[in-house]
Amino acid sequence: MSIVQRSQRRRLPAQYVSIIMPLVLSLLMTFVVSAISTWKSLGFGPMFLSTWPVAWGLSWLVAFPTLLVVLPVVRRIVGLIVEPPLANR
Repeated sequence: MSIVQRSQRRRLPAQYVSIIMPLVLSLLMTFVVSAISTWKSLGFGPMFLSTWPVAWGLSWLVAFPTLLVVLPVVRRIVGLIVEPPLANR
């Protein structure tokens, strides 16, 4: 795919970043964490393959709304700990 084709793809407006970022983060994190947890509990086999998608779905249902609520607090805490970039001073 060329650079021109990539730039012509439709993208969501910037105002959706506060929803899309926690959505993607929660999907990826729960994917990994639930897989590791399920594998640790059951090992890799038929039970893993039937149990893990349910565990992932349930963990995502909790993680996504939690991130929506917690992420602004985390940003404030990080802002207290980390120096702002030079351009923002």
